[in-house]
Amino acid sequence: MRLLFVNMKIAFVGKGGSGKTTLSSLFIRHLAATGAPVVAVDADINQHLGAALGLDEEAAAALPAMGDWLPLIKDYLRGSNPRITSAESMIKTTPPGEGSRLLRVREDNPVYDACARPVELDGTAVRLMVTGPFTDADLGVACYHSKTGAVELCLNHLVDGQGEYVVVDMTAGSDSFASGMFTRFDMTFLVAEPTRKGVSVYRQYKEYARDFGVVLKVVGNKVQGQEDLDFLRAEVGDDLLVTVGHSDWVRAMEKGRPPRFELLEDANRRALRILRVATDATYELRDPERYMHQMVHFHLKNAASWGNARTGADLAAQVDPGFVLGEGITAAV
Repeated sequence: MRLLFVNMKIAFVGKGGSGKTTLSSLFIRHLAATGAPVVAVDADINQHLGAALGLDEEAAAALPAMGDWLPLIKDYLRGSNPRITSAESMIKTTPPGEGSRLLRVREDNPVYDACARPVELDGTAVRLMVTGPFTDADLGVACYHSKTGAVELCLNHLVDGQGEYVVVDMTAGSDSFASGMFTRFDMTFLVAEPTRKGVSVYRQYKEYARDFGVVLKVVGNKVQGQEDLDFLRAEVGDDLLVTVGHSDWVRAMEKGRPPRFELLEDANRRALRILRVATDATYELRDPERYMHQMVHFHLKNAASWGNARTGADLAAQVDPGFVLGEGITAAV
């Protein structure tokens, strides 16, 4: 039986310095201002989303890193799934199955208790989770993809309802394709400046995402005139959704003195509304069977390439062939 599948996960990607963190923070503020429940996730190697949402340096540095709580995350999500013999055998791509615990945007659970913190935004609040920074201790012994594994595992077990949003500020460039996490989103906004380097990341994403049904739209940033607009249109064609120019509001925010969000320039508020409309339109494009198929595809790929050797187990056995993730599914307790 096909389950009703509701999934409003949004990724912001782009090259370093493109403004993707700024735009993701503006979109989060826009959603929160409408009263929508939002979980925000900073999965970038440069952890700046907290600051972009108004946290001072001390508060941003005090946010708990999801990677530090990975054993708890695994143990909770495992639930009573008989196909997962232990929490230690779970890897970042482990899919849910019968008995797994699922995460929902509007609930309290041990994962949110450990990893999420509320951020106040003009009288509303969003939940913010972060992967944690890449530290000196990681140099030479880890890659940043090990930090984002906790995010991917949570996304694989997340059921979010219509009108609920999970917004992820992704790592810069095309590094997101090191795992299957790029397929976990209903909408991917690629932030591109009107430069050759700015659109080069778009071409990489377009090529990688072509075979996986990834919905990709370009947000032109730092666009100063018709020549910039013409350049982006020539390079990305119909994938160009909207452009954003200079913002005094953003400049004040970057100085640590953001005005109330309602004072954001009208043109930029219109741009954010366009992003919201485009995101909501993906509701009709959901395909739960394809979503699970992709999840299983990348799990088997990771299991064969490194997971089986790392855990000493046949991780293909974790796949529940009859399970389809959907809003109507009942999570384990």
